[in-house]
Amino acid sequence: MAVGFSRAGLMGATALMSILSAPALAQEAPANAAGAADPSIVSDANDIVVTGSRRRTTLQDAPINISAVSAETIQTQRLDDIRSLASFTPGVTVADTGPGSTGAIILRGIASGDTSVGGADSGNAVGVYLGEVPLYLDFKLIDVARVEVLQGPQGTLYGLGTLAGAVRYIPNRPETDRITIDAHGRGYAQSHSGDFGALGDVAINLPIVKDHIAFRTSTGYYDNAGFIDYNYLLQQPGVSDPQPGRAATGAAASLGSNADYGANFTRRRDVNYEHTFTTRNQLLLEVNPDIKAYLTYAHQTTKTGGRQANGAGVLGTGDYEGPWRYLEPVDRRADLFSAEFNINLGRIAQLVSTTAYTKQHITSTDDNTDLLLDLDYGYEAFPQFSSYANNEQRYRQFNQEVRIVSAHGGPFNWVIGGFYNRLKFGSTRNEYTPGFAAFAGINRPDDLEYISLVNSKTTEKAAYGEGTLHLTQAWQVTGGIRYFKYDASVEGGSDTPLFGGGLTRMPYPSTTIAASRIRTGDTAKDGVVWKGNTSYKFSENLLAYFTYSTGYRVGGVNRVVPCIQPLPAGQNLCALPNELVYGPDRTRNKEVGVRASLFDKRLQFTVDGYEINWTGVQVPSQTVNGAIGITVNGADAVSRGFDVQTTVRPVRNLSLTGTYSYVDAHLTQDVAGLVVSQGVRYDAFAGDRLPGSAKNSGSLQINYTYPLGDGRRIEANWASVYRGGIYSRVGLRGNGERIPSYVTHGASLNYVTSQYEFGLFADNIFDKYAVTAISNDISSYNQVRTDVVERYYARGVLTPRRVGVEFRLHY
Repeated sequence: MAVGFSRAGLMGATALMSILSAPALAQEAPANAAGAADPSIVSDANDIVVTGSRRRTTLQDAPINISAVSAETIQTQRLDDIRSLASFTPGVTVADTGPGSTGAIILRGIASGDTSVGGADSGNAVGVYLGEVPLYLDFKLIDVARVEVLQGPQGTLYGLGTLAGAVRYIPNRPETDRITIDAHGRGYAQSHSGDFGALGDVAINLPIVKDHIAFRTSTGYYDNAGFIDYNYLLQQPGVSDPQPGRAATGAAASLGSNADYGANFTRRRDVNYEHTFTTRNQLLLEVNPDIKAYLTYAHQTTKTGGRQANGAGVLGTGDYEGPWRYLEPVDRRADLFSAEFNINLGRIAQLVSTTAYTKQHITSTDDNTDLLLDLDYGYEAFPQFSSYANNEQRYRQFNQEVRIVSAHGGPFNWVIGGFYNRLKFGSTRNEYTPGFAAFAGINRPDDLEYISLVNSKTTEKAAYGEGTLHLTQAWQVTGGIRYFKYDASVEGGSDTPLFGGGLTRMPYPSTTIAASRIRTGDTAKDGVVWKGNTSYKFSENLLAYFTYSTGYRVGGVNRVVPCIQPLPAGQNLCALPNELVYGPDRTRNKEVGVRASLFDKRLQFTVDGYEINWTGVQVPSQTVNGAIGITVNGADAVSRGFDVQTTVRPVRNLSLTGTYSYVDAHLTQDVAGLVVSQGVRYDAFAGDRLPGSAKNSGSLQINYTYPLGDGRRIEANWASVYRGGIYSRVGLRGNGERIPSYVTHGASLNYVTSQYEFGLFADNIFDKYAVTAISNDISSYNQVRTDVVERYYARGVLTPRRVGVEFRLHY
């Protein structure tokens, strides 16, 4: 029995985690008094201090394309994580796929894989950092000074490839001179939900020894309401009938009568809830201003009960209804330990050393019925057939980086450093078919139908350096280079305990994969990336810059079981030697930008245009044996576009902030058999648009402040977000779809004093229903196997209207 491409999502391709003369600064300015943004941020957007260049500078003076979302914007727009943050950051697309994953981050259209309602829990085209530590976790945006987004390849100063760019969460730091307490809470009612939502967090700064030791802790709990109902859960799997209304065609089939419902189904409402506990704890140890260390421990757990998706009306189900037969809980746990040392080497340089260990453990269950039906095994002959799968994934990442940043002043400044990263990944999947073994007369009472395990390790090493020469006070030139080397290996195996040799190798109750079914593979590669940059300051408030930069993404090993040679008779779910590994892909970026603060800072803007050539693109494919999803190097592409960010203050106390992004990302060559649908390969062609990102997107914020005296004021805010249409699949080949554009609106009204604020808010005011992502493709919608209708096709759903209250207290 050949296994279809749809198992790609289960054992898919590897996703390996992958300015200047100002005084050197390892991190950023400390938190200010109310835990809010620095006053300069509130009044002057281009005065935000950023450290993305590994040096401290203002956004206005940064000669690279960098966006900074301030703490004020994070608070005003209720941006809790990267999914909401993307709406106000040009060139960034993150689909709203719910709390079951961290969300797939796409910068400037650099993506080749299909969309998915499941989002992503790892990524290797974008470098994501918490302070100095690389990771791919959606730690909540509490007690952060800002979020920096560096668009375009960042391969010289940042590890893990940063093929498309980097995102940096900059936390507030401990302070040794004062006690501060900042508390925040939010409660709301949500449309299409039977539950209320609430969240609360607190940040506490405690000086322990003045000028030497301080502790800062930030802790929050998110109880976000769900709105997707699973109304057709099986009462007793293997006994209950998943589709009482049988018919020869999907159009005539149904889920039966009221009596059928009572006999076979139960319901669970609002299953896509979010229960997240998060905490970040930092200890500052300062010997003197020249020697200090930050010790950090962060922990976050997230639990949800089901997908944030619907079945597109299959079998009469609704817009906020999942048709699946089993609950699909996800439990994600993440921990981060880091030690950062900042040491001033006289007046010559500053040494920064960061050691970090992160781990992530994810367990989940999914309705596996439609996967097995779609593979056409004939399971539908069992009238009560259904299947579920239990999954477990573990990530273990160790990182060490040491860099020295010049502090001697003068016309030449430099950064040199070394980077080491080791990522270990392990996964298991067990698929069960309740009642089928007894129906088929097979001695397997646990109904274990498929089992797999995969373990992989990727190690990356790099040395890098950048230098900046100030030819004049206005003109600077920067050059950078990075040498990288990586090694990757995989070990894995699988078996099918219900059939043939699998039943013999794994007799009940064994769940151990035989050693003869375990195989290994490995790969290694090295290379160089570099950057050139120049900028010219026409005045203190007008800067133009040009950058040419290259980026890479490490290759690796596909998380697929290697084939046994020669191939045994029967079912083979494995990768041939030439399918086990894939190489790095690379980007070459050219961009030019202008950043200005004009008319006494009443008009501030940044305009940036770019062209990114992407070669050796890592694209989805499938194995010859079993059609399991893998990654191969198989295409070239280009992304061209421009970003605009602007703030206008037409009158006192009124500001308008807007963003707009245009992204044209498409293939530049024909690729045979690039897209697979229902086991059929479809060619893609030069000009075919890449999936996952919006060609046009933008946002507009209107803020009005009405002073009341004595430090009191009324703040009113309105925000509109536009996300353009997205392709679910390259060029819409192989039954791909265009996911429609949508516009949402939000508003808030707050009463603010120096110690507290209280307000009302509404998100998605007009309760816009929108599709955010698609899993599988339309060819599987209402697909009929004999008289059983599949429920395999799924559409992600935008979070509906929320209306509530919010408060903040500062001591």
